[in-house]
Parts: sequence; C-alpha cells; structure tokens
Amino acid sequence: MSEAVVLSSVDARGVATVTLNRPKVNNAYNGDVVQGLMDAVGAFAEDESVRVIVLRGNGRHFQAGADLKWLNEVSEQSAEENDNVSRRTTDAIRGLDACPKPTIALVHGGCFGGGVGIVAACDIAIASQDAIFAITEVRWGVVATPIFPQLIAAMGVRNVRRYALSGERFNADQAKALGLVHESCPVGGLDEAAAPIIDSILKNGPDAVSWTKTQVMELGEFLIDDAMAEKMALLHSAKRQTDEAEEGLRSFAQKREAAWYPGDA
Repeated sequence: MSEAVVLSSVDARGVATVTLNRPKVNNAYNGDVVQGLMDAVGAFAEDESVRVIVLRGNGRHFQAGADLKWLNEVSEQSAEENDNVSRRTTDAIRGLDACPKPTIALVHGGCFGGGVGIVAACDIAIASQDAIFAITEVRWGVVATPIFPQLIAAMGVRNVRRYALSGERFNADQAKALGLVHESCPVGGLDEAAAPIIDSILKNGPDAVSWTKTQVMELGEFLIDDAMAEKMALLHSAKRQTDEAEEGLRSFAQKREAAWYPGDA
C-alpha cells in the first residue's frame, strides 16, 4: 500500500502538522493532494484539541505547483470534470484561507504556482534562504485564479501584477520584502524559527485566536463567498481547456519553449 500523499499528525501540545508528501515530483499537486489537503485542514479545523496547524513539504522542495502531467490529463476530460477539478482546487485554498485555526507555512526549496498560493493562504509564513518562489501558471498558458485573492491579500495588487504576469522567480528575502513571507531563516532553521511563534500562539486563548482571525478576515473583506468561488473556478477551468493551454502543457512535457515565445531579440 502506497504512503498517503498528504500526511497529518498532532503533538501533545495541540500543534498539528500537515505535510505534502510527493517528494519524487517535488510535491506537485494532483487531485489526490488537493483532496488530502482539504481533508486534513478540514479535520483539524473541527478538532478542539488542535491549536496551531503547520504546513510543510517532504523532500527537497516545499511545493512545485500543479503536476502538469496530471493537468494535461484533466484538460482532455469533459468540461464538467474540468469544472469540478477547478472547484476542488479553489475550495482547497479557500478552506485553508478561512480555517479558524492559525496556520503556519514553513517553506524550503522550490515553491511555485499553487505552492505560493498555499503560503499566501496561511496566517504566518517562514522561508529558509534556499527558498525560490514563482507564480508560474502563465508560463504554461493557464491562470492562477484560485489563488489570486490570497496573493493579492499577501503581496498587494501591484506586486501580483508584476509576478503573476512575468512568472519571474524571486528568493526568500524578496518574498519577505513583498509581504509573502514574514521571516527568512538559515537553511535547516525552519523549526527553530517557528518555535517561538508557535509558543506565543499557545499562550493565547484558543477561542480568542479563532475569533480574531475570523473578524480580521471579515472586516478586511478577504473571505470568498460561494458565488465568487464558483466564478473563479469556472474561469480557471475554461482557460485550461484552450488551445493556448494545450500548447503550454505540451511544451512542458517536451521540454521546450512554447510556440508563442519569439526568442531573444
């Protein structure tokens, strides 16, 4: 029996850990990872013994975005199935964003596409100095619609306009300057950096923490309602089914530049 693609555990203090566990493909997400993330975060959100949720990735990288092989397979399925996949993807990030428990992302190595969305959806984010970020969807002819609200809330419209349009990579220090992460730390120092933050949260009233998070989200108008989530999912699905996305995903599989790239000037 294969190991779960999302692992979860809780220690004696009520600190839960959700670990993305597809290290052979750099924790790229597919349908199983999306469902596993939803299940783990949803269960911990309802568990009164859980005080904090920590998200991390197994292996050399935190999360490499979508599994493009899987995405290509999805794009060839029915429009209805494409819509459902986008709904689940949107709901996974939306659920993490609105989770009443405080969430902490510990980022190392590559963090691309949906991985950046996961970081933005967490309340607190720490990146080690080896972390590299990019909002990569446009490179493959698709769009990052399910994570735009969280990216905008974390980085601001101006910064998202640059990095979501260019697909450029940026490092941990740049991510901190942009507001995507709160702290950077030496390689291998994520747990040490997170420890005092976790301890500080554990000193606070659990209900007060939950109420504070919910009220900040509501007053900041950051919560995504069902109608907007549906609109986002359908836009995300529709773009994946275009000729441009087909060429983008094919170019990735064939390890070449997409046809729209004119080459260096």
